[in-house]
Amino acid sequence: MTQTNRQIIIDDTTLRDGEQSAGVAFSLEEKLTIASRLDAMGVPELEIGIPAMGEEEREDIRAICELGLNARLLVWNRMREDDLASCAGLAADMVDLSIPVSDQQIRNKLGRDRDWVLARIPRFVQSAMAMGFEVCVGGEDASRADEDFLVQVLDVAQAAGATRFRFADTVGIMEPFGVHRLIGKLVSYTDLQIEMHAHDDLGLATANSLAAVMAGASHVNTTVNGLGERAGNAPLEEIVVGLEQLYKLDTGIELKNFSQLSHFVAEAANRPVAWHKSLIGAGVFTHEAGIHVDGLLKDKLNYQGVDPAILGREHELILGKHSGTRAVKQAYADMGIILRDMEAVSLLHRVRRHVATTKSTPQRKDLEFFYTELARHEDARVWC
Repeated sequence: MTQTNRQIIIDDTTLRDGEQSAGVAFSLEEKLTIASRLDAMGVPELEIGIPAMGEEEREDIRAICELGLNARLLVWNRMREDDLASCAGLAADMVDLSIPVSDQQIRNKLGRDRDWVLARIPRFVQSAMAMGFEVCVGGEDASRADEDFLVQVLDVAQAAGATRFRFADTVGIMEPFGVHRLIGKLVSYTDLQIEMHAHDDLGLATANSLAAVMAGASHVNTTVNGLGERAGNAPLEEIVVGLEQLYKLDTGIELKNFSQLSHFVAEAANRPVAWHKSLIGAGVFTHEAGIHVDGLLKDKLNYQGVDPAILGREHELILGKHSGTRAVKQAYADMGIILRDMEAVSLLHRVRRHVATTKSTPQRKDLEFFYTELARHEDARVWC
């Protein structure tokens, strides 16, 4: 299969790892809304919770399962007897059984050794399969694991009947070149599906996820807005646009209504999206600088790297310190007012004075006031 006709499966974990972000707690209604909207966009897999958290969490998981979504549903648990028992009766399709695979965590978190980990995997994989689940073995802290031991883990997991291995960069320390090399090695070795789970501690979650896909990973974990523990996870919107625009890889996900979901998750999590956040920030398709505005008005492709229409958005021209007369004329034309050249020059000075004084972009009412003020002067040059 060539790169261009591969379909990459997005396994979105907004409702699991996203909610693990410190201080975030979604209500049941919020969970149902998020799951339904992700499904409507065509997200093929959703990780919807942690059954071991208790009966209330399990009830929420049951409610999501009862929505009749097209997406396959996953739950997450540690590789422990009580955690697996908490999955009984749940209608999820797959369970991610997570276990540390780095010596750091095996020794200093679990107080165990590698042999203990290898012995545990087949027992739990087979028990979960007997309960009716497909199994993903989650390699916690895989980015700090010994590579030869990772290969052993893959061998044992595949022999036990697991279908997927989740490579977790749990503490967000990897970089794209290293990811590409290591994931490529694992893909060439095993028949298991490889899923990349990246954290953004170094700002590289998207880059690392894309590198994993280019090395052969079939699945990628994402969250809406990049929500997640510490610096968050790979953002759904960045992964989808990146895969499709940069590599022509199909995800089957439609983002035209994503802005509404982004706003909903931001409010439900009480985690505002930064003004300059790629693709979904309020300011990422705004333009002020005169040279950019002039170029955009001539041909959008002059200063368009991503078409905002992909996300149901459009370019916005704003007036500010760096605007030129072309932008002023366009802003007033949008209000039905055609300016002469000298009027545009005078109004540009007025706009710049407003921005310097108020530290804010003039709104329509401000522009109307400036024009009325201009009309009262026989010689508009008094503003210059």
